[in-house]
Amino acid sequence: MTTLVPSASLATIPRPVALPRIIQGGMGVAVSSWRLASAVARTGQLGLVSGTALDLVLARRLQDGDPDGAARRALAAFPIQRFAERVLGRFFRPEGRAPGQPYAPVPRLALQQTRLAHELTVLGNFVEVWLAKAGHAGLVGINYLEKIQMATPAASYGAMLAGADYVVMGAGIPREIPQMLNRLAQHEDVALPVTVIGGTGHTADFSPRGLLGEGLTEHDQPPVNRPRFVAIVSAHALAEYLVKDPRVRPDGFVIEGHVAGGHNAPPRGRLTLDESGQPVFGPRDCADLDKVAALGLPYWLAGAYGTPEAVAAAQQAGATGVQVGTLFALAQESGLDSELREDVRARLKAGTLEVRTDPLASPTGFPFKVAQLPGTLSEPAVTQARPRLCDLGYLRSAVERPDGSVTYRCPAEPVHMYVKKGGDIADTIGRSCLCNSLAANVGLGQTRQDGYVEPALVTLGVDLDGVTRLAQNYPQGWSTAQAIAWLLGEVPSISEV
Repeated sequence: MTTLVPSASLATIPRPVALPRIIQGGMGVAVSSWRLASAVARTGQLGLVSGTALDLVLARRLQDGDPDGAARRALAAFPIQRFAERVLGRFFRPEGRAPGQPYAPVPRLALQQTRLAHELTVLGNFVEVWLAKAGHAGLVGINYLEKIQMATPAASYGAMLAGADYVVMGAGIPREIPQMLNRLAQHEDVALPVTVIGGTGHTADFSPRGLLGEGLTEHDQPPVNRPRFVAIVSAHALAEYLVKDPRVRPDGFVIEGHVAGGHNAPPRGRLTLDESGQPVFGPRDCADLDKVAALGLPYWLAGAYGTPEAVAAAQQAGATGVQVGTLFALAQESGLDSELREDVRARLKAGTLEVRTDPLASPTGFPFKVAQLPGTLSEPAVTQARPRLCDLGYLRSAVERPDGSVTYRCPAEPVHMYVKKGGDIADTIGRSCLCNSLAANVGLGQTRQDGYVEPALVTLGVDLDGVTRLAQNYPQGWSTAQAIAWLLGEVPSISEV
């Protein structure tokens, strides 16, 4: 079902596409890589690339020499070549980095972005989606966090230039996104409202024509289709709110439960922790699916739906299908570092893998699922040994000063700096640097001038039934196609044979 804004032109109408039974979740920084999304799309399901920090991913892959040539192949397809050539000239190192050499920095997000920041963001998103879509006619989408508002317009435009079929967004209330996509599909300027602590009226401004070239005529503009927009929500009340107004209405929902991996909505009401220090969720934290179904839009269920039985039950209950993450995070095509993936699979086999819901780890303030793995930030000693700094800043919050100027702060930055910017010292307790650790998860972690190497921090869903059963079928590891065939009931579980 497609929802139209009455005044929309044909270019703003999401093009008709089949509705998938399975959405592969958008995970981490490049865990949901173009290779993973492509493999999913080739099976007839919806493959999502993670849209988080793709400017960083592109810059670091180029600095590593782009050994498989994939990034350069995608950049060669970008419609404005002088645009791509500037980024190549700045970051590409044919021989890669010398051992121990730090990655060069990329611009940090801000309300007023530099041209380089916009170029790198547009290209990073274009590259990942273009590669995911190359060579097949399957569905590819991109997943964003509403929290990272300052990157959203440029990132979305880059993904749309590459032909993204879906935009999926969670971690907030994405009321502005449908209209933003409508405007970007027309190459129109965007002023996306941004949450600024202590201030109002701030926007993240993006001008497609200003970036690509003011001299472009309508005939020169690269073709852009408006992708379908799917909002990730945890409560039926939020879904009902978004549906009421045609201007903010998405084209569907992912209804995500609190056992899903990554960030989760906090428990409703007063936060209560159990004896192990994890948030206690109750019936109020479960969406009323009858009320969701009554809205008349497609919806997918997420969180503990990674088994054939759960997929069938979701559809029997009226859902279009399910969104699954953990099975794909551990698939052969995922971007997760191979040593981390093997460690997780070994612990699955031994029955010792533990995933905790940490109420403090994420600087966002949302509970965050953390796999307990040696050598990662899940270990207190590793966290304590890490020099406290915030040099990437994707999860920083904008703060308005008394004089009207804007600064940026993150609870994971040095405590004195956070407090100096008006932050509460209590907010800094237990915070981890997700930006650097998630980059480390995919082999793109920073090496500091003093030799310090950023450690990883792996997130998975807390329900391990599906991935444990799949590992019994494929003890040496599984492909994306094998995981999907199993989910759809086309391959029996070993225990059923």
